[in-house]
Amino acid sequence: MEKILVIGCAGQIGSELTLALRKLYGDANVVASDIKPAGKEITESGPFEILDVLDTHRLFGTVSRNKITQIYHLAAILSGNAEKKPIASWHINMSGLMNVLELARELQLKKIFWPSSIAVFGPTTPRSNTPQYTVMEPNTVYGISKLAGERWMEYYYQKFGVDTRSVRYPGLISYKTEAGGGTTDYAVEIFYEAIRNKKYECFLKEDTALPMMFMDDAIKATIGLMESDASHLSLRSSYNVAGISFTPKTIAEEIKKHIPDFKITYKPDFRQAIADSWPMSIDDSVARKDWGLECKYDLKKMTEIMITEIKKKI
Repeated sequence: MEKILVIGCAGQIGSELTLALRKLYGDANVVASDIKPAGKEITESGPFEILDVLDTHRLFGTVSRNKITQIYHLAAILSGNAEKKPIASWHINMSGLMNVLELARELQLKKIFWPSSIAVFGPTTPRSNTPQYTVMEPNTVYGISKLAGERWMEYYYQKFGVDTRSVRYPGLISYKTEAGGGTTDYAVEIFYEAIRNKKYECFLKEDTALPMMFMDDAIKATIGLMESDASHLSLRSSYNVAGISFTPKTIAEEIKKHIPDFKITYKPDFRQAIADSWPMSIDDSVARKDWGLECKYDLKKMTEIMITEIKKKI
């Protein structure tokens, strides 16, 4: 029987991934953890522990006590916030991953999932249909830490046989958890502001195209990769996953179909430079070939669901 530890269960990805894993493996077999308290849906549906991934003794104790076989390590400082505190963010993002990898090596855990990001790409990367293998020269703290993390993931697989698996998430869009400090967070904020105030001031230019993914597709991709036979995987750094690409102007026009008097204005901030260094679209053909990646949500379908579900919440 698999016993899974989710580190960072209170975040945007972790909150939904934890529940999906509990549905698949059973509530008692998925231990949720975070440095801060999680929501009732997490804490009341299965085991939950307060855990700082930088605390190696507590991490070892949690894994040993619960007989953990797999870890999903999601805790990180995201792109926008990382630029404000670069040294602290590098320490948290890298030391956390290294602690998990070392623990997996020592205890011979079965599988490790750690998310990378489109932030690994930089201004010298081809921006349209960015391939799996290309120039990677990130110029943000978040991107640098993710690129280093990818190399460590592959290193631990090649040198120590740790079964490491990863995807490069694009911007993730969900109605269940509000934005958490990323450059693509406008695509979540815009729905909440459209419903609350019928207006939104966007921190990116209207024509800034970025790859995004609806959370349901991201969860499906994550579990799909982890469930795949190891023999099918051709790489152990991190897989491109594409989702859908759009601009603030495009998503605003789609929202107006549901909220006709919605208005958007633009006031680019420091995150514009980050977005300009990232791909506009992604080639995920390797993931589709290796483990059957499939995304079913387009902009129209995602917008309908986001507006319907957020209206129920607020």
